[in-house]
Amino acid sequence: MTERHAPGAAAGDVQLSFGTRQGRWVIAATVLGSGMASLDATVVGIALPAVNRSFHSGIGTLQWVVIGYSLTLAAFLLLGGSLGDRLGRKRVFSVGVVWFALASACCGIAPNAGVLIGARLLQGVGGALLAPASLAILEASFRHDDRARAIGAWSGLGGVAAAAGPLVGGYLIAAGSWRWVFFINLPVAVVVLVVAARHVPETRDPTASGRVDTPGAALAVLFLAGLTYGLIEAPTRGWASPAVLAALVLAAVAGPVFLLVERAKTDPMLPLGVFRVRQFSGANAVTFIVYGGLGGALFLLPVTLQLVRHYSALNSGLALLPVTVLMLGFSARSGQLAARIGPRLQMSVGPIVVGAGLILLTRASHSGSYVTMVLPAVVVFGAGLTLTVAPLTATAMGAAPAEHAGVASAVNNVVARAAGLIAVAVLPLLAGITGAAALQPAHLAAGFRTAVLIAGFSCAAGGLLAAATIRNPKDAARLFRHLRPYFCALDGAPLQSKEAARVAAKEPST
Repeated sequence: MTERHAPGAAAGDVQLSFGTRQGRWVIAATVLGSGMASLDATVVGIALPAVNRSFHSGIGTLQWVVIGYSLTLAAFLLLGGSLGDRLGRKRVFSVGVVWFALASACCGIAPNAGVLIGARLLQGVGGALLAPASLAILEASFRHDDRARAIGAWSGLGGVAAAAGPLVGGYLIAAGSWRWVFFINLPVAVVVLVVAARHVPETRDPTASGRVDTPGAALAVLFLAGLTYGLIEAPTRGWASPAVLAALVLAAVAGPVFLLVERAKTDPMLPLGVFRVRQFSGANAVTFIVYGGLGGALFLLPVTLQLVRHYSALNSGLALLPVTVLMLGFSARSGQLAARIGPRLQMSVGPIVVGAGLILLTRASHSGSYVTMVLPAVVVFGAGLTLTVAPLTATAMGAAPAEHAGVASAVNNVVARAAGLIAVAVLPLLAGITGAAALQPAHLAAGFRTAVLIAGFSCAAGGLLAAATIRNPKDAARLFRHLRPYFCALDGAPLQSKEAARVAAKEPST
């Protein structure tokens, strides 16, 4: 292997070409590695009814199976990116792959719900290590002219992995057991490790200084864990339960202390100054509202389709196929439209369309054919997502100052993750899907209708917030042209090219 450094490139940057053999191997390793995390984020929802049958658990257990992974993933994403910069991206990526695979094996052999939830928590840590490192490897390894193509391939193929989750999960459950949803990660991990050892160069950031922000990461975990535990367990244990009160008090203390720690540190995990930019704060507020509504509704949808409408696991996965088709087919065109007219219109209208689709899902719990009762809702909210995701992602990434470009994109991803896990905790509570009767078909159907109404109106409110806070850059086409490879929603902490960062920092708003 020959390593060449571009003039002015940071030490350790390897200048690979997109079409070379090694370049293709590097892309393959990073796509497969991050694809495991992407797949696992979506595949488990289809398996929830089967998990419930195995362990005779309640709605709270199913919430924790989903939230456990999202909690640690969201809390450690920023830390994972920092570790890769300091210790070596290939090293952290490989450790993350091994960690994720071992946690997946623990999920697959879990004898009870408690072990499964604990293993899901560990899975999230592994995902937080490998996902940001996978993208950072591409950013550091490819020469400038090929970097966008490499990251575009990573982003697109990773999106396919996430979209395939419900279908893969449905097939594995139909062919064997829900446990194979986790076991499938083991052979993939072996392939990734072999390819990474042979073909992926080691890089690190020679400018990275200061200590890793472990206090910030620990406080983030305490805040998210305390909040979600309190909200999930309160309906069962009671709001006056010592455990529930202790968890909520812990969250109430850890949240403000986290902000104080990040403000005081010279090299924080989360530079709070980025939130002074109105466009950045607005885009992330819209992200929180929209992804929260989606996360809560899509947690309940496959469970409702299987327990109320008696869909098979495979058919409940196929039910969401139109969303996948719309996103893969039209997201790039949505980005091109935003480049011509600016992001504000799509970010205002798109969430309202998403909300309308979620409200239409109230029909999904009634008897009738898929074509008349489910498909219209899925098509409408899929169209809304297609309008929303590209301009929302690009606006959040392009609004922050150049020196915080990578952090800005990571923050947007963490916000989306945190919104989803909080919504999974809160939405069933608000909709009355609690207690021993929560999963009984009649009770679940009524609660599901209430939940998707709440989620739908929340998403629509996100569109109104976008109309009030988002402004069109004067030269949107120039900004979006540089950000085009980043239109797909990512599991890792996305990076941004230095050229795009400079453009974003110089863009005035109108």
